Parts: sequence; C-alpha cells; structure tokens
Amino acid sequence: MNITQEQRRHAQDLLDFIDSSPSPWHVVDTLARRLDARGYTLLQEGDSWSPQAGGQHYVIRGGSSLIAFRLGTGKLAESGFRLIGAHTDSPGLRLKPQAAHGDDHLLRLGVEVYGGPILATFTDRDLSLAGRVFLRSPSGIQAKLLRFDAPLARLPNLAIHMNRKVNEEGLKLNKQTELPLLLGPPETGQSPREHLLKLLARQAGCPPEDIISFELNVYDTQKGGFWGPENEYLANSQLDNLTSCHAGLSALLETGPIAHTAVCAFFDHEEIGSKSHKGADGSFLADVLERIAESQGESRSGFQRALARSQMISADAAHAHHPNYPNAYEPLHAIRVNGGPALKINVNQRYATDGPAEALFMELVRLAGVDCQVYVHRSDLGCGSTIGPMIAANLGLPTIDCGTPLWAMHSIRESAGVIDQWSFAKLLSVFLGDAWQLPRI
Repeated sequence: MNITQEQRRHAQDLLDFIDSSPSPWHVVDTLARRLDARGYTLLQEGDSWSPQAGGQHYVIRGGSSLIAFRLGTGKLAESGFRLIGAHTDSPGLRLKPQAAHGDDHLLRLGVEVYGGPILATFTDRDLSLAGRVFLRSPSGIQAKLLRFDAPLARLPNLAIHMNRKVNEEGLKLNKQTELPLLLGPPETGQSPREHLLKLLARQAGCPPEDIISFELNVYDTQKGGFWGPENEYLANSQLDNLTSCHAGLSALLETGPIAHTAVCAFFDHEEIGSKSHKGADGSFLADVLERIAESQGESRSGFQRALARSQMISADAAHAHHPNYPNAYEPLHAIRVNGGPALKINVNQRYATDGPAEALFMELVRLAGVDCQVYVHRSDLGCGSTIGPMIAANLGLPTIDCGTPLWAMHSIRESAGVIDQWSFAKLLSVFLGDAWQLPRI
C-alpha cells in the first residue's frame, strides 16, 4: 500500500490531537489552542460583535462546544455559509457526583454510562480521569481543566473460573454493580469522598475545600498508535468522532480568502441525543449564524437568503466492513478501511443525504482527487443517526452526511485507516473552498 509521508504526518497529527483531548472539555481546549495559533480570536457570547470581512473567530458555549468561522469577502446574503458539523463527545463512562465508596480495604468509583459504549472494552485497561472541576475563589466560581496522565483506576475482569460461560455468552456487565472502577485503599481516617477530593485537589493545585463540583470522564491512558504490516492503520480512543473534528479543523485552517463564510461547528452531547443548550439540536449554531449576519448588516430576510445559498456537511464516522461478521452489513454497500471517505445514505433520513447532496459529494470527491465509498445500513437492523438531520431540519440546510470508516465503533479502542483520514480532510478542504457551486434543483 502506497502511503505518502504527508498522509502519515496527517495521521500522526490526528493521534496527537486525540491524545491531548481525553474529554469533550479538553477537545475544545485543543481546538481553541490550534485556532489561536493560526490567528483566530475568541468572541464571547455576552459581548457585542463587530467582525470584519475575512475575520477569523471562534465562540465557545458550555466549555465543550465550539463554533469557528472565517468571514467571507462577499456580501453574506449573496454568498451564504459553508458549514462542517461534528461532535466532541464520545460514548464512555462518567463519574457520579458521589462516586467514591467502599471500605477500609478498597475504594471504588461509581460511574454512569454515557451514550452507548461497548462496555466490555473498558475492562483490563489502564484507565484514568479527565474533565473539569469547579472551584470556589474570591472572584466567584471558576472552572479548571483536570487530567490524571497516569493510570488511576481499573475495571478488572472476573476470572474465567467464576464466569465459565464468558466465551460462549459474551461479557455482560451490570451497569450499577459491576462497573464501579477499582481505585485503591483509602487513607486512614478519611471518608471515601474526602479521599477522592484530596486526589482531585492535588491534581488541580488547590485545597480540597475549594472544590464545589466536578465533571469527569473515564479515559484510556494508552496513546494512539499505528498497526498493520505497513502501519496502514491507526488505533485510538474517540476516533468517533474526533476524526471528524480533526479533519474539519484541518480544512478550516487551510482555507484562504473566500467569498462565502466558512463555519466549523463542534458540538457536545451528540451521543446522548444533542438536546441541550450546547448540543446540535439546541440554539448554539442558529445563534452564532444570526449574529454573524447581524454583524454584517444583514436583515432577517438577508439572513434567510444566506441560508438558502448555504450547504452543510455533517461529518461523522461510518461503519467499516468487518470480514468476520459479513451478515452485519448490507452486502452491496460494505465499505472498507483505506477505501476513502464514506457517503452515508438512509431513505428514512437517519442520515441527511439526498440526491442533490450525493451528486455534490461525488463532485467534491472528483475535485479533491480522492477515492470514496457509499454506505447504506442493513435494512433489517436499526440505523444510527448524526447531527445532520436535526440541523438540516432546524435551519433548512441541505446536508451531506459522510465520514471516515471505522472498525469497533464505540469501543474504547477504535481503528481507522491512515489514507482515509488524509482523504477526508482534503475533501472537506475542497468543500470549504471556491472550486464548486451549489447544485441547481
């Protein structure tokens, strides 16, 4: 397989991006740092905005959703928006508010299941905690990112001697009683909660009594890496959907002066339905787009005209064909790793792609000079969805649903192809550029 140095560098940059982003709050921090380095400036939602043509800005809501945009040089009502949407969250485990419990011998951490992870993949891994804590300070409540780099906890399997049918029936974990993580022995004279708060305070660099609350994600400390005879594959956690966040950001940062306004929206809470103040089914994107239009002197009708001249890509990972499970796939739409980005189609609009969107996708592929594939879910299995249909409905935006093929989606350790990630970023870069026009229908 011919893999170029550029493709390998791009894949390594993706792994570095993920390894620096063990929670949705860290994802946004990583995005913001990379945007800052390329001249983008932060706008606060509570301030007035006056961005100029060609201006590069971003907005953060709730610490884990971010929208970045580059203003076009043309009149917004005539040139419209080109939008890429992705999500910052991944399915997994989150600490409960009263997480620490146990006895004098061993403390455990109670967790809630976030989204739909493959729970068995969390066993026997080097797990740790990352997220944010909220601190009491003289100036009020402050949020601070927190991350334990070293393994802190573990979810050991029950030995096969006590679970003889595990290989025949699969590993089944009771979410309440069998998912708590083993932490270690408590310190003498401390309650379980005091012990946990002391750990968090030591990492946050503050007294334990200053910690008011926390939001902590369980993550795998093993860094991403390559595998395969030619290192043609990569493995890491959170490939769903940080492959799309990374590809979208890469495309935006490569975008030069353009007539239209380029937007990349990265949302939290996709894995749990997107209905929140910072989710894709909330007001965040509409609020930002309307304020962009207002700052450019557009009326309400001018904003609606801009939307009518706009196009969106919903970027989310796709299910790569697993040769050990051929009956899980629609046989004529089985996509392969390193076969190119996948267009996702579902006639019931679980994916937002329609005929014009498919035609545009194929034109973008041609212009980008990359391979592509078309994914359709097996008809007798329930189909997942993306942020595409909800944004398309809320804003009236024609939308392409597409993404990078993955193996083991929602595992703590997913796999993807080196070539696919580079190809997807190139495709999104062409999408944000000036080389194509909206389909006429």
